[in-house]
Amino acid sequence: MSVVRGTEGSLCEDPTLVQNGGSTGPVSEEPIELNITGMTCASCVRRVERALSKVEGVAAASVNLATETATVQGSSSTASLLAAVERAGYHATAVEHEQAVGQKPDAIETQTRQAHRHLVDIGIGTALSMPLVVLSLGFPHSLSHENLLLLILALPVWAYVGRSFHMGTIQGLRHRSVNMDTLVSLGSSVAFLYSAWVTFFDANGDTYFDSAAAIVTLILLGKYLEARARGQAGSAIRRLAGLSATSAVVLVDGVEVEVPVSQVRSGDVLLVRPGSKIPVDGAVIEGRASVDESMISGESVPVDHGPGDEVIGATIALDGALTVRAARVGKDTALARIIRLVDLAQSEKAPAQRLADQISEYFVPAVLGIAALTLALWLITGHPFAVAIIAAVAVLVVACPCALGLATPTAIMVASGRGAENGILMRGGEALERLSSVNEVVLDKTGTITVGRPTVTDVIPFTHMDDIQSAEGDLLSIAATAEKPSEHPLGRAVVAAATAAGISVNDEAEDFVSIAGGGVGATVTAGRVIVGNERLLNERGIELDGHQAEVEALEALGRTSVLVAVDGSIVGVLGIADTVKEGSAEAVAELHQQGIEVTMVTGDNELVASAIASQTGIDRVLAHVRPEDKAKEVRRLQTLGKVVAVAGDGINDAPALAQADAGIAMGTGTDVAMEAAAITLVKGDLRSLPFAINLSKATVRTIRQNLFWAFFYNVILIPLAALGIINPMLAAGAMALSSVTVVSNSLRLRGTRQATLFAVAALVVVAGVIGAAAALKL
Repeated sequence: MSVVRGTEGSLCEDPTLVQNGGSTGPVSEEPIELNITGMTCASCVRRVERALSKVEGVAAASVNLATETATVQGSSSTASLLAAVERAGYHATAVEHEQAVGQKPDAIETQTRQAHRHLVDIGIGTALSMPLVVLSLGFPHSLSHENLLLLILALPVWAYVGRSFHMGTIQGLRHRSVNMDTLVSLGSSVAFLYSAWVTFFDANGDTYFDSAAAIVTLILLGKYLEARARGQAGSAIRRLAGLSATSAVVLVDGVEVEVPVSQVRSGDVLLVRPGSKIPVDGAVIEGRASVDESMISGESVPVDHGPGDEVIGATIALDGALTVRAARVGKDTALARIIRLVDLAQSEKAPAQRLADQISEYFVPAVLGIAALTLALWLITGHPFAVAIIAAVAVLVVACPCALGLATPTAIMVASGRGAENGILMRGGEALERLSSVNEVVLDKTGTITVGRPTVTDVIPFTHMDDIQSAEGDLLSIAATAEKPSEHPLGRAVVAAATAAGISVNDEAEDFVSIAGGGVGATVTAGRVIVGNERLLNERGIELDGHQAEVEALEALGRTSVLVAVDGSIVGVLGIADTVKEGSAEAVAELHQQGIEVTMVTGDNELVASAIASQTGIDRVLAHVRPEDKAKEVRRLQTLGKVVAVAGDGINDAPALAQADAGIAMGTGTDVAMEAAAITLVKGDLRSLPFAINLSKATVRTIRQNLFWAFFYNVILIPLAALGIINPMLAAGAMALSSVTVVSNSLRLRGTRQATLFAVAALVVVAGVIGAAAALKL
């Protein structure tokens, strides 16, 4: 461990000045969120983003296919954004945030209706497609007017079940755009219309009604399964939203009135009965209760609250009634802010997704070109028109950018949801990607590694206290009684230690005096007591009487020595320090196992910093560092090629958090720190940091796997379709399964065995489809 001395300093005046491309600082405008309907693939995402970006006042627009939402930063009006989406050929509605964030009944109701409609359509398509396939493959040309019967069975599937694809294509063409709907509609329509022409005008030709119907049914089934999987990916938001209270009891002139929680306003006086959820954030006016705050803190031990204490909405009063004055309601509550952060994280893109979106913009036109070229080459080489058209249809159907568009957002959705469930809030894909590359972690000391408040660590009575029943308890009682009137943090720490030890501090100290920079004096039952530092005792003519070694031993451990004298004689010493949080040493050890170096940067002195570093195993220490110098140290490490994460909790940490490649705020710290950071550890427990890094690495690994499979799938299957190895029916099945595979692979991040098995099964099925088709053809 190395220790470097910095310079003493004060708080930085503007914590948002030091920034780079790493963490995202505060933004001036509240982002506008829109629900988008009508998107089918990554090319749709690109088109909506481009339309929104052209609106005057828009600084940035991000569209997420998995959540079907758009997040817009800037100063534009919501009406102009909605109009831009409509002009692009899609439909948008504004997300209302007056209610608790994350509760979007309109969106949920729409998704439910869509899922029901898809199921009905799939049922119709399956009921009609099965006899089509059986007649076409099992009994070819065995019935009179067979083609006419096949046409009658296929027509409802093509025209009605496939209506969404046809309408999407028409709407896209009206706006001079093409997307997945274009490929599916064109593929099924060519197969159906060609077969209809053969039915009426070429009695000897082959028909492909089975392919036309199967294309529509299988792709619709794939979209339904994909939507189901995406619903599982977004389950974290629903679980968080479900924690909030639904109603509140408001006291109006002494009368209890029960109202929906959405009608509670700041300043209202609320009654919280035992066993009930506290509806909103506020302060206790009257009553006492143990409150289960595990939802926010993760701690299973209830916290006692009484008059003057702040309480958090959605926490539960266990054993007492409370009267609470509402302070933060609706979207301003702690739970709503957490949900909002998760919601935004799931909507933001990782850098890898931007590349996929750019590629998808040109993908559909390229596929249309490949299909046309396939048709031409088959005809030029002397093959019948029927063979050529079916190969072109297979190309259209098999090549769909759905998997490409879902590869990244589904992984981010699952990862941010799992992170939220473990008390880790991430601002989006960019934060996840940066965190996965971190090889240096810089930690603030106070409030991050340590508890953040002084605590009595040592109680050492000296031997000649026999006349006043020498004992640790007696020493602590004497010191606490003298310190009881004090407002100094060290004095409060002494009183808190006595209370925690079960020592009653009821005696009133007389003639209390506080000596600035020294300590306190008071008369208690034991006599005239002085509690303070060595300088104060020297000024009072009180000698250490050979106990200098005990004092120096405490200071060597980084403790602050508080001496206690009674009637002019030294009787003992208390050691006070900001103690290391439970789990900090364990977190540092886990970071080391991941190959990450750990540096502590603090404004405290070298002795205290070294003691904390020794207890936790930290590699390197910088002491006496100003807030602005913390950011300079981060920049220095970055110039050495390090990818730096900074964890802190205070206003003075904000410049370093903003400068870092990944800024990590402790949830127990200040709002400024959390605004400057890209990641927040809600519980304030450092053990969440190595978990977050592991989660980010797993997420990036999953994104790369998804993108590989999405690209690999198209690279392999498009040539197979063009060569006629895969017919349109198999192409439709493989295309549907490709999207399901990508989403299922993302669900593995939830850590459940079922999701892993589902992903593997989907991959096996896709591989089996390709292998079977190739074997049959060859």
